[in-house]
Amino acid sequence: MSSSNDLGEWYRRIPAITRVWFTCSIIFPLAVALNIVYMHQLLLIINPIIKHFEIWRLLTSVFVYFLGLKYLVKLYFLYQYSSRLETDTFSDRPADYIFCLTFLWICNIIVGLTFSMPILMISMIMSVVYIWCQLNQQIIVSFWFGMKFKAMYLPWALLIFNWIVNKSFKEDFFGIIIGHLYYFLIFKYPRDFGGARLIRTPTFLYVYLINNKKEICELYFYISLFSE
Repeated sequence: MSSSNDLGEWYRRIPAITRVWFTCSIIFPLAVALNIVYMHQLLLIINPIIKHFEIWRLLTSVFVYFLGLKYLVKLYFLYQYSSRLETDTFSDRPADYIFCLTFLWICNIIVGLTFSMPILMISMIMSVVYIWCQLNQQIIVSFWFGMKFKAMYLPWALLIFNWIVNKSFKEDFFGIIIGHLYYFLIFKYPRDFGGARLIRTPTFLYVYLINNKKEICELYFYISLFSE
């Protein structure tokens, strides 16, 4: 009884947005494994989306994967690094984190359709891992076999490791590219090059997902200006 309570408590402590993503990434692969739904019904395939309007594929392709060790490892990275992003960089800023994940999702959809990647779970997770690593470049992280190095090298270490073990690195590579695009547009370009923010969180997200108290005041201020 105690262990189940501990598991429930751990699950409830997962940050809200990460918890939804984490849960969906368990439900869909289990549904496939239990033959509740077929894998080919969830993959990112252009013809069914256009001809039969199976638009759910745009979303389910991010959550579905084959059960196994690789899946469990990626699920662990999802939990670890999405939780860290949500509680550190995007602390009290749910609207901004929702926009971050939406931007990564849209880019992954475009890449998936362009390069025939029917499963987007790995590239989506790698995008989040890359962003966290770039924002925490000097932090020392642990890797397989006790290796330790700066976080800025972790995405590339994962790519090389997956290339050696699984003979494939396409999903990891595109995840890094997409993660870098978001990092460059949101953080690096404005901070290091003095440029303007080229993409911003839509206002309607702030209306439904109020960030912190300062932004609540700013929102009411702008509303009062427009109502005059």
